[in-house]
Amino acid sequence: MLRKRLIGVVTIRNGWAIQSFGYRRYLPLGKPECLVENLDRWGVDEIFIQEIDRSHRELGPNIELISKIADQGLSTPLLYAGGISNEAEAVSIIRAGAERICLDALLHSNPKEVLNIANRLGAQAIIASIPLSLDENGNCHWFNYQSGQNSDFSTALISLIDDGAISEALVIDKNNDGTPEGFNFKLLSVFADKKIPLIAFGGLSTAKQLEHALLNPRVSAVAVGNFLNYREHAVQKFKTSLATTPIRPPFYKTRNLV
Repeated sequence: MLRKRLIGVVTIRNGWAIQSFGYRRYLPLGKPECLVENLDRWGVDEIFIQEIDRSHRELGPNIELISKIADQGLSTPLLYAGGISNEAEAVSIIRAGAERICLDALLHSNPKEVLNIANRLGAQAIIASIPLSLDENGNCHWFNYQSGQNSDFSTALISLIDDGAISEALVIDKNNDGTPEGFNFKLLSVFADKKIPLIAFGGLSTAKQLEHALLNPRVSAVAVGNFLNYREHAVQKFKTSLATTPIRPPFYKTRNLV
């Protein structure tokens, strides 16, 4: 059986790692490279660096930061999101040291370019970031951070999934980001008729929640941000508690103080 992943998320705004609350309120945490180093040492299976203001400010991906982090000699694969608008920028991120990229704004603004990136890098290198919310009637809405508006799934997005241009969908509970025990598991029924693996993210804070997600056959990984950053052994405790689920075993890399 393929083991599922625990992804550590570092959210960055204005160059600083932050704790996000619904992508509306932010608490500064420190330098991104320090949080990444900790997550690598603590034994997460993948590190997701998301810069939430790069596209809005038309800054493009932060190649300098990616290179700086990659030069730390990490043993954990890097996933990057932020400001990616074309194939050339996507390639530059991989060359700088990230293994994969995560796309959000481009799925709305230029899905044809997503296909170009997939043709260049391969679908295995691409994750679709899909922030979702449910209204009072149970209808699911796809949120566009650029416009600040909800919409239905576009035919272009569905085509990208059907064509196998993306490897996984990051299902973000937009309303419960940063909220303890907030993740709405009904969101995992999205794309119920599609074969694309899902990554659950947003408000996952307890071992019970993670277990619920990991036992879902459609879920390939769980992503946790805020709730891993304050306790050094949080990753090991989560993984030990989840030993009966198909998650990768715990690992801890001791710090070299020499």
